[in-house]
Amino acid sequence: MLKFLSKVKIEFNALDPRTASCMDFLAQCNAPKAKESNSACQIQVKPCTDDHPPQITVTFVNGVEQAYDATATSAQTIRTMILEKGQYLETEQMFREAGEKWPVLIPADELNEPFTGIKPRKAEEKKQ
Repeated sequence: MLKFLSKVKIEFNALDPRTASCMDFLAQCNAPKAKESNSACQIQVKPCTDDHPPQITVTFVNGVEQAYDATATSAQTIRTMILEKGQYLETEQMFREAGEKWPVLIPADELNEPFTGIKPRKAEEKKQ
């Protein structure tokens, strides 16, 4: 998860009962496997003393910042959203490095063509 991020900021009041998601997400960020994936990712914990709701803000490697309301979103859901966005970024980078335009635009007439499927291989072809 951290391999897609350059910075993680976790803000919460330790006395607030709504901090479970923040604590779980922090534990995931501090896991050895996560740290190995991107040791350069900055993880900041900002303790709050006011009634500010728990919040997790991440900065992706391309500079895009995303804030998540940790009172309404579980740590696992936030992690899943980060992974999905990260895979999108990887795909975008792969296309750009190959000199392809991004985003890929598929003409409407091609979208409406029927899918004929993949022709199954014959038993003799499988043995070879």
